[in-house]
Order: sequence, then C-alpha cells, then structure tokens
Amino acid sequence: MLRLTRLVVLLAAIGLVLPVVCAQQQAPAAPVPAPLLTAQKIFIANGGMDAFSLQAFEELGLNGTDAYDSLYAAVKSWNHYQLVSSPGDTDLVLEVRFSAPLTNTGEHATWDFQRILANTTWQFQTELTIYDAKSHFLLWTLTEPVRPANLKGTWHKNIAAANAALAGDFKVLLTPPAPATP
Repeated sequence: MLRLTRLVVLLAAIGLVLPVVCAQQQAPAAPVPAPLLTAQKIFIANGGMDAFSLQAFEELGLNGTDAYDSLYAAVKSWNHYQLVSSPGDTDLVLEVRFSAPLTNTGEHATWDFQRILANTTWQFQTELTIYDAKSHFLLWTLTEPVRPANLKGTWHKNIAAANAALAGDFKVLLTPPAPATP
C-alpha cells in the first residue's frame, strides 16, 4: 500500500511539473531591441576598470586599455559596422569595462580586513554594455569571464579571448533567430 501511495504521489508530481516544463520550452524568444538590429555605425567606449583590476594590471605590467583594444579589433574584423570616432555620429555605443568582482570571501566570524583580503577570491571579467546612442538607454549587457594567468603574455591572450567571446556573444545577439518549424 505504501508503494502504491508513493507511486501515485510521484505520478501526480510529474503531472504537475511536466506541463510547466513543456510550456517553458515552447515560450517564444523575447525580441532583441530594434536598435541592435538596425545599427550601422558603432562607437566603442573604454569604460575603464575597477581599482582591484587596475592594481593587478599595474603589477603585471599590462596596459589599462587591453580590454578596449582587443574588443575594438574583434568588432572591426567583422567588417559589418562602421566604427566611428565620436558617439554623436553613431547608432550604438558599446562600452567595454574590465572588473574583478568578489566571488568568495569565505566565512569570517569577525571583521579582520587582512584575513578577509587574504582569503578572498576575485573573478576577472570583461563586460560589454550596449546603449542606444540617440536615447542613451541601456539596451543590453554581456559579460565574459577572463581566465587568470601568471604570465603577462598569457594575461594578454586571456583578455583577448574573453573579448573575442564578448564580440561573438554580440554577433549572436544580432543574428535573427531561425523561424520556428511547425
């Protein structure tokens, strides 16, 4: 009898969850904002970096414009948009920013800055924020992690790879979805 009750409860749970899962799978994709799809001219802005990233870059002897430079090169290589030198002459403003938000501070019973700092983990990331140049409204934000490294050359490579992934994410965003087949 207990097995039968468990089986009935299990089937009832599946009956409740299955329609929700099916409905989620059939939901149409939300539209991408029109300015993203119609843009022809793009201005790429350097949004800088947070203080921790700046310190890391200085200690590694890296240039503070690496994130900007590599994203600019990736988007320019598409030959799809006209890159302009003034935000007033553009359809979209792409702001690239390098940051290192905290990902783990551990558990600390008391506030001891040095101990917390020593046991804290940061995740370096590069972020692309896209604005409509005419209205200045935020349209979309994309973020890619940057793999950590020990060598300056590897950092350059990893930043470039993250920005290439950001550019790829942006390219996918601008690709219209294929029409649904009946």
